[in-house]
Amino acid sequence: MSTISALQNIHVKGLFGDHEDKNPKDLLKVSESKDFLIIQIVKYKNSSVSLKDITIDNINLNNEALSVSCNIDTRILWNSPNNWLLVSTKKEVMKEINEKLEEAHFSLTDLSHSRAIIEIEGNNVKEVLKKGCPFNFNEIKKNTCLNSVYNGMSVTIDMLEDAPDKVRIFTLRSFGESLYHSITDASLEFGYNGL
Repeated sequence: MSTISALQNIHVKGLFGDHEDKNPKDLLKVSESKDFLIIQIVKYKNSSVSLKDITIDNINLNNEALSVSCNIDTRILWNSPNNWLLVSTKKEVMKEINEKLEEAHFSLTDLSHSRAIIEIEGNNVKEVLKKGCPFNFNEIKKNTCLNSVYNGMSVTIDMLEDAPDKVRIFTLRSFGESLYHSITDASLEFGYNGL
């Protein structure tokens, strides 16, 4: 079975907005990310399992607010106490998840096909995010994440880099087109390159 991208019929490549006479390095880069394994992991309240004893792809489940634990292939985003979103380019990590996270202690939900993911990179990423999200982005740094709304749509924002800023924004697949239009509209002021 082949997968159909959430933004396949809407994402347009090229230069848009205020891009004339600007250095290409100064333009925002907007792209769709796809083909990730996305698993929601929830530890049950009555579970006595210690999180210190558990690693997935050599990463601990960190139970600290806004934190992201990561390596080159896998990122584990804190969603709420005892609730994480694992995002990986390695599909085979699912076998490790099933072996290490017993169903008596954890709930696992595969969200891989139910999310649209937009990446934005550039010096004005935080300005674009401020236009639709009430979070104070002046305080966010590399390897942090948050759950919020963007123009009324529920989103998870993962800060990948901070020099220049690079974020990955997750939303429900059904909100994908609306979020894409909101992000690209907010990016027009700075000029962007659709990749």
